[in-house]
Amino acid sequence: MMRRCPLCAETTTALYHRDRRRDYYQCATCELVFVPPEQHLSAAAEKAEYDKHQNSPHDTGYRRFLGRLFTPLLAKLTPNARGLDFGSGPGPTLSVMFAEQGHSMAIYDPFYAPDTSALTQTFDFITATEVVEHLAQPGKVLEQLIAQLAPGGYLGLMTKRVASPEAFARWHYISDPTHISFFSETSFRWWAQKNSLVVEFPGPDTVILYKTLT
Repeated sequence: MMRRCPLCAETTTALYHRDRRRDYYQCATCELVFVPPEQHLSAAAEKAEYDKHQNSPHDTGYRRFLGRLFTPLLAKLTPNARGLDFGSGPGPTLSVMFAEQGHSMAIYDPFYAPDTSALTQTFDFITATEVVEHLAQPGKVLEQLIAQLAPGGYLGLMTKRVASPEAFARWHYISDPTHISFFSETSFRWWAQKNSLVVEFPGPDTVILYKTLT
C-alpha cells in the first residue's frame, strides 16, 4: 500500500519500525517518521489522553521544562510582540510566561481553546510546544502557522527528535498513543529550506524557525 508522507506529501516511504501496537514509516524525501492514519486514535480517545495531563502555570517544574524554548525565543523578540500559543493544552502556561514579559498572547487548542479566530490573525511569534508529534497533517498545519507569521517573525517548536532506528526502537516517546509524527533534525532542515526559513536548534528538543523579511 502506498503511504503518503504527511509532511511533504511524497510517496517514497518505507517501513522504519514496527512494535506490538503500531507501524512507523519513514519518508525518503524529508525523513519524517509517521504512523499510518488507520492506526491513529479517534478524537475522543485522543482527548482522553490529554485530559490526563496536569499542566499549570503554577507548576515550577513545567515552567522550567518550557524554559528550554521560552528563554532562547524571548531573547529574539522585540518589546510588546504579539504571540500565539498554538496547541496550548488543558493548562496554558507558555502564554502566561510570555505575557509576564509584556507580550500580548492569543491561545488556540482544538480541544481546550477552539476559538478559530486566532487562526485568522498575524503574529510576531508562534509557539507550539509538544504539538507537532500529535499532528496527523503536520505539513498543512506548519504551512498555516508560517502563513500567520509576520515577516521577521519566529515559529518556536518543542518536540523530541528522531536520532536512529536503534534509538527509535527503544524510545519511550513512541509509546504515547497520541504521538504519530516524529521529526529529525534533517526533517526540520528540509522543511525550512523548502519554505525559505532560517532554522536553528537551541537544544535537543527545541527548534526556532525564522521568517525572513524579504
